[in-house]
Amino acid sequence: MVSFVIDNIGELVTNIPGTGEGGLLGIRRKAAVLVEEGDIAWIGPSRYAPAADRRIDAQGGAVLPGFVDSHAHLVFAGDRAAEFAARMAGEPYTGGGIRTTVAATRAADDDLLRDNVDRLRSEALRQGTTTIEIKSGYGLTVADEARSLRIAAEFTSETTFLGAHVVPPEYANRADDYVGLVCGPMLRAARPHAKWIDVFCEKGAFDADHARAILTVGKDAGLGVRVHANQLGPGEGVQLAVELGAASADHCTHLSRADIDALAGSHTVATLLPGAEFSTRSPYPDARRLLDAGATVALATDCNPGSSYTSSMPFCVALAVREMGMTPAEAVWSATAGGARALRRDDVGVIRPGARADIMLLDAPTHLHLAYRPGVPLVTKVLHNGAPQ
Repeated sequence: MVSFVIDNIGELVTNIPGTGEGGLLGIRRKAAVLVEEGDIAWIGPSRYAPAADRRIDAQGGAVLPGFVDSHAHLVFAGDRAAEFAARMAGEPYTGGGIRTTVAATRAADDDLLRDNVDRLRSEALRQGTTTIEIKSGYGLTVADEARSLRIAAEFTSETTFLGAHVVPPEYANRADDYVGLVCGPMLRAARPHAKWIDVFCEKGAFDADHARAILTVGKDAGLGVRVHANQLGPGEGVQLAVELGAASADHCTHLSRADIDALAGSHTVATLLPGAEFSTRSPYPDARRLLDAGATVALATDCNPGSSYTSSMPFCVALAVREMGMTPAEAVWSATAGGARALRRDDVGVIRPGARADIMLLDAPTHLHLAYRPGVPLVTKVLHNGAPQ
C-alpha cells in the first residue's frame, strides 16, 4: 500500500488530551501525519516529517479525524418530502410515518436498496464521515430485516438490528406477538449480519417491558445494546439503556435530572441527533446539562427519510453549537471521538499512531469554521483506511 505524508497542516486535531496545546481536542500546530498500511504511523512537526511515497499538502488548513456517525438509517426506499412539508406547515411529528417507509422498503428490490445506501454512504463520505453505523428497521418481517442487514453489512461493520422500530400494521393490537417474532425468528435471521441490537423505546412504539425483553435476548445472543430513548417525551428509555449497559442512548431530548445523573454515572454515551429536532421542529436536547454533569456526548445524523434526511455531520456540528449549548470544540469532539465511544471503538475518531487513517482536510484554518461557516463545503479531501477518496 502507498504511504502518504500529510504536511503543512495549520491545525491538527488529534483528540488526544495532553497532545500539543492540550485541551479537549489535543491541537498541534504546523504538524505532519504519516500514513502507512492504512494506519497512522507517526505525527509530529512538519519539518521532521518522514519520507513517504506521496505527499498531501494541507496548505495551512485544519486536519481532523474523520467523523464517526453512530446513528443512521440508510436501508430504505421511498420519499417522505410531503410529510416534511406538512410538519413545516404545523403538523406535529408522531413517528407514524415510519410505516410509510416500511411499505416502500418491502416493495423495493435489493438493487434499489443497495443503490440508495451507496448513494447516501458516498454523500456522507464526501462530507468527512469515515465511520457510519447503519440500522435496519424498515422491513419488519423476518426476511426483510435480514435482507436490510445483509445489504448494510456491505457498507459498514457497524450494523444494527432494529426490528423493534414500530409494530407493523399486520400486528396491530398484537404487540406481544410481534415482540415474540422479534425475539425469535427475526433475531435468528438477523444475527449473522448484525453487531448491535436497538429498540425504539417510546410511547407509540415499544414500552420499557417489551424493550427490555428484546434487548436482553439480543444481548444474550452476543449483540451490543443501543436504545432509541426519550425522543418524543419523558420515558424509561435512558434508565433502561443504563441498566443494560448499553453503548449508547440515542436522542435524549427529554431528560430528567435522574436520567442525566444515570448517564453521567455510567459508560452509556448520550448520542444527540440535532438533525431530527431541526426536521421535526421539536425542542433540542440540552447538551450543556449533560456535559456539565460529566456525561459522554456523541453527535450523529440520524439520517432517515422521515425525521432527519441529512447525511451531513458538519451540519449537525453547527446545530449543536447554535442550538444545544455546545462549544465548537465539544461539538467536534462529540462528532468524532464521541461517536467512536458510542460504538465502543478506539481505533477511529482520533489521530494517533496505531489508529486507523481516517482523516479529513478542511479548506479552513481551524475546526471552528465547521460551526462558524454552516452549510459551506469545507471538507476538501478525505482519507478512509489510508486511501484518498
